[in-house]
This record gives sequence, C-alpha cells and structure tokens, in this order.
Amino acid sequence: MKRHLDSKVSQHFEKYKQVLILLGSRQVGKTTLVKKIFPEADYFLVDNEPIKKIFESYDIETYKTLINKNSKEIIIDEIHLIDNPGRAIKIIYDQLEDLKIIITGSSSFHIKNKTGESLAGRKIDYNIYPLSFSEYLNQKGIEEDLNFNILEKITDDKKYSPEDRLYRFDLKNILNNVLTYGQYPHLIKNPNDEKYLLNFVDSLIFKDILELNLIEDKKMAKDLLKLLAFQIGNLINYSELANSLKADQRTIKRYIEIFEQSFVLFRLYPYSKNKRDEIIKSAKIFFYDVGVRNSLIGDFSDLKSRTDKGALFENFIISELIKQDSYSDKNFKFYYWRTKQGSEMDVVLERGNELIGVEVKYKQKAVNKAFRNRYPEAKVRIVTADNFY
Repeated sequence: MKRHLDSKVSQHFEKYKQVLILLGSRQVGKTTLVKKIFPEADYFLVDNEPIKKIFESYDIETYKTLINKNSKEIIIDEIHLIDNPGRAIKIIYDQLEDLKIIITGSSSFHIKNKTGESLAGRKIDYNIYPLSFSEYLNQKGIEEDLNFNILEKITDDKKYSPEDRLYRFDLKNILNNVLTYGQYPHLIKNPNDEKYLLNFVDSLIFKDILELNLIEDKKMAKDLLKLLAFQIGNLINYSELANSLKADQRTIKRYIEIFEQSFVLFRLYPYSKNKRDEIIKSAKIFFYDVGVRNSLIGDFSDLKSRTDKGALFENFIISELIKQDSYSDKNFKFYYWRTKQGSEMDVVLERGNELIGVEVKYKQKAVNKAFRNRYPEAKVRIVTADNFY
C-alpha cells in the first residue's frame, strides 16, 4: 500500500537530525505509514494512560526506563495528548542524541502551539491527508503505481489536456463512489461504510478536540460543522453563522480555525490585485474529505440524484490539488477569484510569476472569459469529471 509520503519519510533521517513530526487527522494512516517505514522502532501510544503519565513526568531518567537503551528509533503516537509535548520531546532530543524520534499527532493546532518554542530548529513537519485519488486507485488494486498527479496535469503544458479520455477501468463509477464516501483508508476494504463515517464524525473528530479542551460547546461546534458542510464552495458569512447559532463571531472564527488545524476543513481566500470590483475579504469553505462532509449532512444518496454533485466535485479537485502540492513541495498558493458582478474562477494557483486559473465543472460548460481578460498572463484550465484523470 503506497503513499506519496513514503520516500520523504523514509529519507528523512538521511537528510536531517531533527524530529520527524507527521500530522494528519485520525485514521488517515499515520501509524501505518511510520510503522511500515520504521519497523524496528520502539512504539509508544500516548492514548495509553500509563504511557501518557510517563511522558508527562518530563524526566529523562523516567524516560530511560521506558525506552530500550539499544533502540535507534522511537515512535510516539498521538503526541498531542500530552499536556506539554514540546517539553517532553525536547528532553529526549537533547539527552538521547543518537535516537531518531518520530512523532504523530492529529491536532496541528495543539502541537504547533505547544512545541513552537521548545522544538524550534529541532523538528520538521509533514502533513498526511486522506488518500489521494492515485493512492486510492493503488490501494484498490486498479493501478500498480502512484502514477497520477493532478497538480502536474494542470500546471504542465505538456500534460494538460482538456479533452475527454477513455480508460481501461470504470473511472466514472469510481469517481462517483469517492464523491459519496470519500477517501479514508478504512473504506478500501470496507466500501460504502456509512456507519463508519457517521461514527467517525460523531466521535473521532471531536475526541481529540474535546480532550484538548479547545471547544467549550460541543453541540454548537457540531451544529457549526453541519452548517459549513451545507455550504461547501460558498462564501462564509460569519455574521450569518453567528446569528443562526446564537454565538459571537469571534467564537465562530475560533472554532473554524480549530477545525482547520485538526484537518477537518480548509478555507480558500480571494485572489485580488485590488481591482475595484474584486471580492477581497470573504473566504470559501471546503472539506479535506467529501465523505466526512456527506456524513455531516447525513446524505449518502446516489450522485445521479444529487443537486450538490458540482460542489462535491469542486471540493474533491481542490483538495486533491492541495494534497499534491503538499506532497511534492511545489509551494503554490491557492485562492479563488470572484468579482462583485458574479464572474468567478473556482481556484487560482500562484507561485512567483506563475498564475493559473482553474474552472472546475462536473460537466463541461462554456469558459468564463472574465478572468483571462483581467489577467491575460495567466493560464486557464478546465477540469471536468471526464478529463480530470
């Protein structure tokens, strides 16, 4: 079972002495990946209360009773559950200099805030997401290699093709399944597992967030997530959300930031060169996994009958682009573009002087020429359900 991060993670200690931190939501495959690459490592799960207490001793002699003196590598899983993860790792890193340290966590919010100063210069972060489409096809046994990178397809003139293509497998059926149930690894062997997804949203998403005491009002947080799930691809109106939930805007914004840092959702901000008629403030909301989004609204109905399939496909493509950008270190910035008159480009990629506008449509439609007219130096791409792969 191949992942895009395999080579990066396996080569980490050839390049760096620093702690390897692997961040991603629960059940996304963090533990599987690090155990596969470091099979001889001592493994400690912080979700185990005795292990947690030992790490919270912040005492190197206590740590030495836990860590085998012959160990060359240790994996500390779900590090965010420790009260002060940065302090614990700093002690091990400084005192056991030859030890390679691999840690995982589900909340970048907690880890980055509580390890920033302690581990400055001592760590390198990697993000892992739900399966990319290429990983999904590989783990389903449809493709032997990870041979598809949608970011390359869109950015490389030689690889981009707006024409519909024929495939040796039923691409449309696979895409429809992905747009309904998402791309968490569990679903490879347990397809269409609605119960898993509903439980995942109800307990696992909130488990870490509640344990970390980041959210005071669980019901309001779940209601907020549900409202956001109904609004994928739409502009966020914080005032409207606050009124609907009888909460203040600061709380709404803070909860959304926590969901973002916990790898549940992400925001796209508007692209603008400060033209008078361009929207410059409102963000759009998307989910890292559309299966999680569908479980939040309780809708796993067939794509043919859905009115939101266009929004689901747009979310899918943008999340795929973000995954591939992260895995391949391309360092594009992602935006959307929209004028006050309603002209828009679904996603805009910017890197240096490179500018690419991408129209994402489930079915082919006429190209919106407004963006090209406004930014004639930009490339414009069209991505549909028939040509994306």
